[in-house]
Formats: sequence, C-alpha cells, structure tokens
Amino acid sequence: MDFDDNYKSLLKSPIIGFKMFLWNSSNDKLQEECGVFGIWGHSESATITALGLHALQHRGQEAAGIVSYDGKQFHSERRLGLVSDHFTKKPVIDRLPGSSAMGHVRYSTSGEPALRNVQPLFADLAGGGFAVAHNGNITNALTLRNELVKNGAIFQSTSDTEAILQLIARSRLTFDSVIEDSQVSRFVDALGMVEGAYALVALTGDKLIGVRDPLGIRPLVIGKLENFFILSSETCALDIIGAKFVREVENGEVVVISDQGLQSFKPFPVAPYRPCIFEYIYFARPDSMVDGRSVYECRKKIGRQLALESPSSAEVVVPVPDSGVPAALGFAEESGIPFELGIIRNHYVGRTFIEPQQSSRDFGVKLKHNINRKVVNGKSVVLIDDSIVRGTTSIKIVELMREAGASEVHMKIASPPIKFPDFYGIDTPNPNQLLASLKSIEEMKNFIGVDSLSFLSVDGLYKAMGHKNGRDNNNPAFTDHCFTGDYPTPLSDNNAEWLNHPSELAEKKEM
Repeated sequence: MDFDDNYKSLLKSPIIGFKMFLWNSSNDKLQEECGVFGIWGHSESATITALGLHALQHRGQEAAGIVSYDGKQFHSERRLGLVSDHFTKKPVIDRLPGSSAMGHVRYSTSGEPALRNVQPLFADLAGGGFAVAHNGNITNALTLRNELVKNGAIFQSTSDTEAILQLIARSRLTFDSVIEDSQVSRFVDALGMVEGAYALVALTGDKLIGVRDPLGIRPLVIGKLENFFILSSETCALDIIGAKFVREVENGEVVVISDQGLQSFKPFPVAPYRPCIFEYIYFARPDSMVDGRSVYECRKKIGRQLALESPSSAEVVVPVPDSGVPAALGFAEESGIPFELGIIRNHYVGRTFIEPQQSSRDFGVKLKHNINRKVVNGKSVVLIDDSIVRGTTSIKIVELMREAGASEVHMKIASPPIKFPDFYGIDTPNPNQLLASLKSIEEMKNFIGVDSLSFLSVDGLYKAMGHKNGRDNNNPAFTDHCFTGDYPTPLSDNNAEWLNHPSELAEKKEM
C-alpha cells in the first residue's frame, strides 16, 4: 500500500479518520491573518473598537484584545477566543475607559497561541506608553530577536511584534527632518530595520499611528465617524459602525492622527505597490473594498475567467462554501450552467467536538459540510473552490458527493496551484505539505478522486483583476509568491534551497 492509499484508509477509519479530519479541516485552508482597528477621540472608543473587531473576526478567531487611553493611563484587556466571547460584556468594556482605543483579532502565524502573545502589546517607553498591533509577518524577526537578546533585551512573548517594541525602546533617534515627533521618529527608525509585511496600528498618549509596509502587502484603510478618524484592516469594519471610507493608507505611508487632525509621512524608500493577491481571492470579506475594488465582484470575475479557461459540460455548478460562492456564481453566469447550493455548511462547528465511540466514516466532514442530495443526485457536478492546500477536505467532499449520487464530480479551482509557502502573515504549510508542490495536476486529480481537476492560470488571475495582458513578470502588480515563488522581500530567517531558487524548482516540477 502506497502513501496515498494508506492516508486515505486512515481517513476512512471511524475514529482515527474523525480525529484526522478535525485536525486537517482546520489546516486544509489558508488560515486568516490578523485584523487591526483603532479610533481617536470618540467618547465610546472601546465599544466602537469592539464592534470593528467583530466585523474583522474572519481575519482571526484565536484571540482578541483592546487597549484604551483615558488621558492619564492606558487600560488593556486581552482574551483568548472570539470578540463576542468577551467584549460584548459591559464589565469588560467598562474597564476600557477613554476617548481613544485600538484593538486586534489574531490568528497566530508567529508565536504560540497563548495569552502572552495576544495583541495589542504594550510597553512603557522613554516617551510614554506605547501600544501596537500588527497584521502581517516580520521575515527577519528571529534574526532581530537573537541580536536583541545578545544585547540584553528581555522578551515576554514569542510574537514577532514584540521585536518592534524592543527596537523602538533602543532607538536613539529623537528627531527626524520630516517627522518632528520623537515617538513617531523612533517608531519609523525601528521599522527601518524590519523586513516583511506589516500593517500596524499604534496608540500613544497623544496620537493614533497607522503604518503600511513599503510594498503595501497587508491592507490598512482610513475611515471617519463624524469627525473622528479610524484605522482598520478592511472597509467592512467601517460599515458596521456607520463610518465613511476616506482612503487607503498608501504603501510605505505613516499616518498620525491626533487632536490636530491627520498627518501623512512617506519616510521609507519608494517601492512598487504590491498588495497581497490573496486578499481578493480569500481573506477579505466579500463586502469589503480593497484598493478601490469590490472583493465580491473580483471573485465573480475570477470565476468568469475560470469558466473561459476551463469550460465544462457539467449539469450543475456547486460552490464549496463559503469562500467558493462568488467565484461559482461568476463561473455559472459565464458558462450558462445552473448554480446550486449542493453543499450546506454548518457555521457553528469549531476545531474540536465530542468524540463518538462509533460513527460512520464521514461523520467528521458532515459536522461542517452536508450534501444537498436532491441537487446532485444523478447529476454531473462541477465543484468550485478558492484553493487547494493539502487536499484532505477535498477528498472527503468528493466522496460525499459520489455517495449522494453524483454521476460525475469535476473540480475547478479559482486560483493557480499553491506551490510555495507564505511568510507575510498567512499560515501556509511547508512545501512538503502543499499538495501542488508535491504532485502534478493529474496526480492531484487522482489523489482527490475527481473526474477532472483544473486551476486558474496566473495570467488568468491577473486578467480577472483587470490586467488584460496577464502578469508582467518584470513588474508584477501583486504579491503572488504562493503561486510563482516570487518573494518580493528578503527572507532572512529562512534559508532552504527551495527559497533560494523557487522558480527553478517550479520549472523542474512542471517537466
């Protein structure tokens, strides 16, 4: 029995397969990053921040935290779990007084899932209290940390964000020719030593600060509620509180919000704008606007492009919920094939559940997905999903489709194959766990058990995003390294062979 057969036999075991599904189903998708939110000057700042974080909950469900400032001192509440588990309770909000606040929802891509790593992180620095929250990932965090520890730094978390606080504390820059404020100058001086992706929100005693990395990999927007400025990872958090969208924070921009209004600085060397393509494919909420584009409409256009590149004669289009729905709608519109909700998802299942003594082999997958039998029975079905990571969930869904009577099961993926891991805030496995890094498309088709399997091309993805000539390899418009191996920043903490020559290895894989 080879590896694939052995793996599938384990999945079919009533108890072992159930346990493996619970582990793999939470690891068989690209995990969300983090979300940041902040507001300056509003009397109900903590309540508004909690509402904003609730709208950003899709970006991280592991932990949430809020820091507020009441004019005299900072207050911090950090919790493991969902925003609604803690920050909808009056006693918690009452412990966060003040007219300024900022918050964070977390999925850990760096640092263990422990309370000490929950953000915002806070420190009393030479210029006063400083709280910071981070969406993204610092690719030289370990290098920086080791150097800081050698020089006497004491770390209290394993989060890469703490390295930023340590660098600020050690900065001796008190004045910048452009930025006269010493705290902001030290902050920018610290970020000059940082590599990777970041959208940061920081709170001091007299200002709210937002920073986006020089490439703009991670998103950050400016909003306004009446006369009060807001910083948020996505526009959907503005909608929930009735705030207006003002604009995106530009790549490499530092915005400083205070009682005097909003100031903008561009202290970093000019770099090309390369936002993360996965915001459009998967991470951002469909009702958000990213860089002037409707995420929902982008996903529908991606589905239409997929239909053009990979026509189907199937009888019904079925999305893999929930992220596959807009692309499936676009695919159905372009192909003329009826769209049906052939899979119903249970949204109220977490990562663990009571373990049955005996169960059918499909009990685990049915906790999250159940087949709408009347829709698929006797039909040739085309499944639309946003991506394939390990493929384990796809295997189970295809099996259930066949058991529900589908005559054929075809799978089409609304993104190119994910061959390379991410180091910018997305939790992707190592290459030896990425199915597209290990197998050809034909091998993936056989592994998953579908009648056919196809992916959107890289050029097709760019065309769907409005670039009619596809990807410009000399000047790509997006950060798309998971598909291309084109990492736009140094990766100082990672020295594997496939990182040094990813494009060569990708070419070998296709040969």
